[in-house]
Amino acid sequence: MAMNIGMMDGAYFVGRNEILSWVNTRLHLNLSRIEEAASGAAQCQMMDMTHPGVVPMHKVNFNAKSEYDMIQNYKVLQDVFNKLKIDKHVEVNRLIKGRPLDNLEFLQWLKRYCDSVTGGIMNENYNPVERRSKLGKEKSLKSFNKNYKSLQANNSHNSDLWDGIAELKISVDLLEKERDFYFTKLRDIEVFCQTPEVENLPMSLAVKKILYASDAKESELAEAQEDLQSSDVEGGSDEEKVKDYLPQET
Repeated sequence: MAMNIGMMDGAYFVGRNEILSWVNTRLHLNLSRIEEAASGAAQCQMMDMTHPGVVPMHKVNFNAKSEYDMIQNYKVLQDVFNKLKIDKHVEVNRLIKGRPLDNLEFLQWLKRYCDSVTGGIMNENYNPVERRSKLGKEKSLKSFNKNYKSLQANNSHNSDLWDGIAELKISVDLLEKERDFYFTKLRDIEVFCQTPEVENLPMSLAVKKILYASDAKESELAEAQEDLQSSDVEGGSDEEKVKDYLPQET
């Protein structure tokens, strides 16, 4: 359907107030200026009223404020024109700037087209407010479901993280207990080797040599064993000298 009409066509002599009245009456809107229709949403819904079921209204953003969102609305409108074989190119870059004259001329053309299809008769079975409200609810529900799923995924991920952290804490606690256990044992051995009764015995000297080594070298153990074996134990072995110091079994 070709709808390129000349600039001298009567459609372009329809005044601003008449165009606003036409849009507001048909769509139950309250536009006070032509440029308020620059988002393209009203034009999409006017085509939805003229050709029910052709416009994918779920893609129309009635809250479009940015140029990007407005462009998306006009993409929907241009796709509808292409689907209906309407020979009309939408000057998107001019319309989204909110220029009154550009938007007025486009709405004048749109009114001329819609009237040619409907004979200027309003579709009484079309409820524009309900149509917009339904879309708003659907978008809100989709947004809620998306956010809810995202929240669930985050909670699941966080739960796994907390489980991992709990396991790490348990491992750290066990390691600390084991460390404290062996440290206590070594400290007891050190204190025992420092008691006057046994501190000068070759065995105590060998043990302290290992305990006080500054480097963890295997040679310390070998040297301590060598010192112990080469020492002259007078008056009995270390075991005999320590025997009186240790608690006796009953």
